Amino acid sequence: MTAAQEPTSALLAEIADTGRDQHRGGYSRHLFTDAELGLREWFTEAATRRGLTVEVDRNSNLWAWWGEPGPGAVVTGSHLDSVPGGGAYDGPLGVASALAAVDLLKAEDFRPTKPFALAVFAEEEGGRFGRACLGSALSTGTVDAADALRRTDPDGVTLAEAAKRAGFDPSSFGADKDRIANIGTFVELHIEQGRYLADLAPVAVASAILAHGRWRFRFAGQGNHAGTTRLEDRADPMMPAAATVIAARQAAAKHDARATVGRLQSLPGGTNVIASTVDLWLDARDDRDEVVTRLVEDITRAAESACRDEGCQLTVTRESFAPEVTFDTTLARQLAKITGDAPIIPTGAGHDAGILAAATRTGMLFVRNPTGISHAPEEHAEKPDIEIGTKALAAVVRDLAR
Repeated sequence: MTAAQEPTSALLAEIADTGRDQHRGGYSRHLFTDAELGLREWFTEAATRRGLTVEVDRNSNLWAWWGEPGPGAVVTGSHLDSVPGGGAYDGPLGVASALAAVDLLKAEDFRPTKPFALAVFAEEEGGRFGRACLGSALSTGTVDAADALRRTDPDGVTLAEAAKRAGFDPSSFGADKDRIANIGTFVELHIEQGRYLADLAPVAVASAILAHGRWRFRFAGQGNHAGTTRLEDRADPMMPAAATVIAARQAAAKHDARATVGRLQSLPGGTNVIASTVDLWLDARDDRDEVVTRLVEDITRAAESACRDEGCQLTVTRESFAPEVTFDTTLARQLAKITGDAPIIPTGAGHDAGILAAATRTGMLFVRNPTGISHAPEEHAEKPDIEIGTKALAAVVRDLAR
């Protein structure tokens, strides 16, 4: 099968064994790990084979240009990293479909008259260093480079150290204003991370992204022996941490919002040891910024109360927050028209397109997910829907880049 004939499903099959997680199931493809670096090589080779010119920007994002770079560029793409134990489509579908869209356009002898590029943004999921959309946020100046470089992974390796080991220059990380200013339109194709489309249509257009953020709750107590320490003598941080998990669900129900504790870490982590500290990470989302604020305030008050009862101390750190993003409404209607009156829907998941929306005109296409499951091995899209999405993306590029 030649490059010009490879559908998106075939491209995804090429990377199906890269980054498989034998412990969690699914895939773990984190920034600057062997799996993620292997995917970078795959993309570079695939893009080069299609006659595109690949470059790496100052923040380790990849760009593959069809023709010469320049202002007013039409850009599409997504990311290749994953959450721990994630699915096969979140991110890579948008990259593979962009490559396949180039195949479709070249097969009909289309040539863009505007600058056109495929982009692969680094660390979109924040799976290693805890900051979602890191590559796009660094480029737009949304996140401070010095703070980002000090971030550590679960093994204590800083982003600066990891970048250097992978052959990147951490001193170059930071706002890339000229590159971002050259983007005229950015359109990202992504698997839907819900089941709104399950009984509706194979493809949709995004209208908005819910406000969302991540907070780290640290509960500090007194480590001790599990067998010799009486209950009344304990300052066990696991107790207020557990109460906070329950409070998060209750507060989310109260505000009709979304709050999730998906990660919890205790130290020293022994079975027969009362923990000295417990860290948990809260993810909170709603379509109104002020509701997210009230939600986190309610959860924090519950955590403080539980700490007082147990004799522990609490520290809450906001690790990231992105306000509600409304995509360019004119572009959304244009994308819907190009794709045959595709429905226009909001999403609760964050994306690089949401970060770029503050700097340029952005839009998104979603491909149907019949189960609605994402960030898990069961994430799925049917091959016919994938190819319909790829054709829709090709039509969008054809319309925007001519």
